[in-house]
Amino acid sequence: MSRIAYVDGRYVPHAEAAVHVEDRGFQFADGVYEVCEVRERCLIDMPGHLDRLAYSLRELRIAMPVDRQPLETILREVVRRNRVSDGMVYLQATRGTARRDHAFPRDARSTLVVTARALDRAAGDARAAEGVSIVTVPEQRWARVDIKTTALVSNVLARQAARDAGAFEAWFVDDSGSVIEGAATNAWIVTKAGVVVTRPADGSILSGVTRATLFGVMRAGGLAFEERAFTVTEAQEAAEAFCTGATLIVMPVVRIDGRIVGTGLPGETALGLRRKFHDFAHKTKV
Repeated sequence: MSRIAYVDGRYVPHAEAAVHVEDRGFQFADGVYEVCEVRERCLIDMPGHLDRLAYSLRELRIAMPVDRQPLETILREVVRRNRVSDGMVYLQATRGTARRDHAFPRDARSTLVVTARALDRAAGDARAAEGVSIVTVPEQRWARVDIKTTALVSNVLARQAARDAGAFEAWFVDDSGSVIEGAATNAWIVTKAGVVVTRPADGSILSGVTRATLFGVMRAGGLAFEERAFTVTEAQEAAEAFCTGATLIVMPVVRIDGRIVGTGLPGETALGLRRKFHDFAHKTKV
């Protein structure tokens, strides 16, 4: 079955989906995006993703391309038309098409693109059972990382640095040696005292939707957690480390810059949080 994409009011074959050459998302990365997990034909934490989408659009002064209720319908319909049971749905909204000029155009209409595809759930579970490696890279991004913008070239370079080093993900590190977040994930550690630690969403990181749900999982399970900065050295010496994201859920980290974390195997805290996550996540039936 050929894939289907939604582009500005039309459902079209994925191979034919296109936006104008002067779309500002293409020319300026003047747009935002969201990725929502699809699991067992349910959209996971869709309200949180749409809340963050609305925040990102407001911060960039881009008009919402459609109202929220129709947008929810579009997301479900794209998943349904692509027959995705386990996978992801991707949404991108830009300022629209206009003659190239840095300043905002007066009459452009926001562009909306939605796609969906299946992901190998078993492969993700196998990766989590083995654990992944992390490399660290200097922070080189713009200051507004709290906005989920499509301007991701620094993240692209960081993820490629990880791949070149045979690692799964890269963590950005600030001038003080503290871990900020991953190229496409939030970063976490578990101290030897059993406290789960992640950097606060104070504008220096993207406030992850998965991250927010995970706080609920930990509260229900009686796990101690703190929102504070931690250094690369503290992460390497921690009992566990892991990263989180919409399609990764909770991914155990077993090496950081070549140094083994904990026992070198995925820890029980991370694996337990991964197992329990979907019991607490919001589910929207397709």
